[in-house]
Amino acid sequence: MHDGGTVAGHRLTGRTRVSEVGTWHDAEGPGGEPSGLLRFNDHLLAAPGARERLVAAISADRRLAQSGQYGLLPVADLVAAHGEVWLIVGRRAVPTVADLLTGGSQLGWRPDAGSAATILIETAQTLLGLHAAGLAHGAVHPGTVVIGEDGSALLAERGLLEALRTEPASPERDIAAWQGLARTLSASWATGQQAQLLDHAASVAASQGLATARDVLTNGRDLLPAGFSTRESLVRTLHAWSALPPVAAALPPARLPETGELRTLLDPARHAGGHPGGPPPAESGGMRFGPGVPADTSAAQIWRQGATQHADPTAQNRRRAKPKRRGAWLSSLIVCLLIAGFILYLRMSPPAEMAVSKVSVSAPKKTQGCDAKTKIMAVVTTNGESGTFKYEWEQSDGRVTAGTQRVESGTTSVDLPLIWQVSGPGRFKGTATLRVLDHTPEGKPIAAKASFSYKC
Repeated sequence: MHDGGTVAGHRLTGRTRVSEVGTWHDAEGPGGEPSGLLRFNDHLLAAPGARERLVAAISADRRLAQSGQYGLLPVADLVAAHGEVWLIVGRRAVPTVADLLTGGSQLGWRPDAGSAATILIETAQTLLGLHAAGLAHGAVHPGTVVIGEDGSALLAERGLLEALRTEPASPERDIAAWQGLARTLSASWATGQQAQLLDHAASVAASQGLATARDVLTNGRDLLPAGFSTRESLVRTLHAWSALPPVAAALPPARLPETGELRTLLDPARHAGGHPGGPPPAESGGMRFGPGVPADTSAAQIWRQGATQHADPTAQNRRRAKPKRRGAWLSSLIVCLLIAGFILYLRMSPPAEMAVSKVSVSAPKKTQGCDAKTKIMAVVTTNGESGTFKYEWEQSDGRVTAGTQRVESGTTSVDLPLIWQVSGPGRFKGTATLRVLDHTPEGKPIAAKASFSYKC
């Protein structure tokens, strides 16, 4: 665990969450300001050209920020330290919408439809800016939408899946993912006319684009709770979430960087004057050891020991002559070899692919009344690996809705709700069929369906 450690002057606080590309750490910056750090998975960085693509993607984000683009989690630096690569952002990377969705029972209450509309409006605006700049996000889902301290919705991990796993990204995929986000929030945080508004925005996004979908939500403010534009509900949710006990993710063994190997990947020229035998400057990136580190950690002791040995070779030889020192040195060597073997194993093992194994669909058994909005629920079962699958809903009245769904690592089931609005007098039997089109056994689509009755 890196709890209590320091990376480039940012102290890790212990709260972590796992993403598709690595592990996020909540942190405090050198001045005590909140920040976030993402430690990338080693096996993703081992792919040919992965580091170069990663640097290019993050550099593009920084140029966007400099040009006035808002809505992305702001990048401070990308640093490398003895094989580990860390992304440093200038805001907290928690909580995400996924955290708020899964932590609803612990919070004791849920955000309202106004919170959902705020998130959708702000993410749509951010995506429109990205698309206008010739870029795409590539991984829009509840786990990459971060709620800032002021209740704002910020997109994280833009372009990272495309860079590290060569997964395609495009505006069309972003729009489909935004639709999925809208339907998820509608089913979770809204009811009645408010849910209809969110579902309508999702439908409009597919046919008329994100700008029109955003305007649908903005123009429907009269249907939303008072204060939604000031993010009051989201800020209250943040306060409740912050009071929950932190959850720590299990991490691979920490590797202590050696003196002289600390560097930034975004601006290497900043460190051209560094001295390889001394401690790295505070702004150099990577792990910080030596003077300036608040706690007297084991890493700090190792750094001081290395500096002393470099300055006094004679004293170093005297210490090595002691049997106890030789035994400690051999033990350290064995530990390093074991860690190196573990890292090699991770890099040689290709990441498993996501696979869909089952689809189930259920509809209300009770006959639906006049002007009913029927919620049909589908559950897609996967093998727990991360990835994106394509699906389509086919309704017996002729409507077909296509989309894509992102699945995070560790998730074995995904809900895909469908809202079917029926109006007017008469009798009607509706059948909805969900088809998953890829990542299926033998590459063939798998489907399930359910029916409901309407009488008015």
